[in-house]
Amino acid sequence: MMALPGGRHLDSIPLPGQRLHLMQVDSVQRWMEDLKLMTECECMCVLQAKPISLEEDAHGDLILAGGPSPGDPLQLLLKRGWVISTELRRIGQKLAQDRWARVHSMSVRLTCHARSMVSEYSAVSRNSSQEMGQVEKLLMEKCSELSAVTERCLQVENEHVLKSMKACVNETLSTLGQHFGHLLELALTREVQALVRKIDASDNIYTTESTTGNLFSLTQEGAPLCRIIAKEGGVVALFKVCRQDNFRCLYPQALRTLASICCVEEGVHQLEKVDGVLCLADILTDDSHSEATRAEAAAVVAQVTSPHLPFTQHLSSFLESMEEIVTALVKLCQEASSGEVFLLASAALANITFFDTMACEMLLQLNAIRVLLEACRDKQRVDTPYTRDQIVTILANMSVLEQCASDIVQENGVQLIMGMLSEKPRSGTPAEVAACERVQQKAAVTLARLSRDPDVAREAVRLSCMSRLIKLCRSPSERNNSDAVLVACLAALRRLAGVCPEGLQDSDFQQLVQPRLVDSFLLCSNMEESFV
Repeated sequence: MMALPGGRHLDSIPLPGQRLHLMQVDSVQRWMEDLKLMTECECMCVLQAKPISLEEDAHGDLILAGGPSPGDPLQLLLKRGWVISTELRRIGQKLAQDRWARVHSMSVRLTCHARSMVSEYSAVSRNSSQEMGQVEKLLMEKCSELSAVTERCLQVENEHVLKSMKACVNETLSTLGQHFGHLLELALTREVQALVRKIDASDNIYTTESTTGNLFSLTQEGAPLCRIIAKEGGVVALFKVCRQDNFRCLYPQALRTLASICCVEEGVHQLEKVDGVLCLADILTDDSHSEATRAEAAAVVAQVTSPHLPFTQHLSSFLESMEEIVTALVKLCQEASSGEVFLLASAALANITFFDTMACEMLLQLNAIRVLLEACRDKQRVDTPYTRDQIVTILANMSVLEQCASDIVQENGVQLIMGMLSEKPRSGTPAEVAACERVQQKAAVTLARLSRDPDVAREAVRLSCMSRLIKLCRSPSERNNSDAVLVACLAALRRLAGVCPEGLQDSDFQQLVQPRLVDSFLLCSNMEESFV
């Protein structure tokens, strides 16, 4: 995760890496793995000489019964970390409810989890650093302190005393969480360092493939791990792989991992330091590389040019290679053999049009409008609202150029834009609904900009665009109650009405065109059904 599936912005598009991760670990498999962590902790309760809880929510207690596979420190850290994080959150919830019996029993259990993580990780990892040893000691001391203070709270009946003790428990819990986070970061950093060293030193394709796969899996755990990987040289090691011909078959996997790492600022900075943009340009412009490799390179470009990430706007090295990258991406769109490849290439182009205004002029010279509009008629390449979102983003940004209007009319583009005003979700998922709203909004924006040209405006009126815009304004369900779509449609309707006012009925003119924009907006946003 662009001007894309929003976010390419990358966040709103299911990236290939994310899809791969989901395919490798489906919901049933993940449930079976997590099942081991969700058993009653009777043994521990007995060892602590505490009664087993009979409260109604005790069945949700977490404990690592089976644990991760022996000899796998990364999985151990991730799974133990998940359990402890969950326990910390739930203790906070019970504390807010003043359920002291539960707070104490969960604190005891938390101590058990923390002790298990420390001992198990020590058993499978190399000698711990002095800093890790100190943090481990601080963590266990705070766990013991939390168990002791919550046990004392069970004996207190005075509400005022309990209130003061609650503040103490909160402070202890907060400090404990900080120590745990610090320890987990130190341990994960050690493991990431080992993976990066292994990739950097390996000349064996199978070892490199396995290690890169492990690194990619870590990127799927979230931004904190991506930052660790970037800081510990992961970006440098992966670009080293992408510069060795004997590792060509691993380029897609390495590039997919890079795209994930570059969702954080540290990843983009490291990419620039190692001339990563130049490497991406070399891959994109080299036809000897497979389509899959060039598509993954496009995904990295899409990520590092995302308009939703403020730090990508300072990627100065990109401007030096922009022309050859844009040319290669247009060619990839034209030759794409699948919807996924086209999506990645078009998402990169969409983001680049935000990145620098020269990109739109380059696209115009490369006949990109013809390539994109032809693709819209090819269901094999353009079959989802996410892809149409990329296309209409490019058209909207290019429509500020005067020559764009004549090119769109020549390619019958107004009709395709008209069709985008009727974009509807198939599945009804929030992501797809949001993508459809973006398509409608950007289609209206594009139409408004293009209608500066009388030829475009007349063509739009001839195709009944005004009727569709009126329906979108008056019927909230047609635009999924989106205010952004409403504003864009009102603006487009007013632009068309200025050229062809005869296309409007008196009531439409008086309510949607004649008043101030804000008044028409308030009128339409309060409508519960269509009056057409």
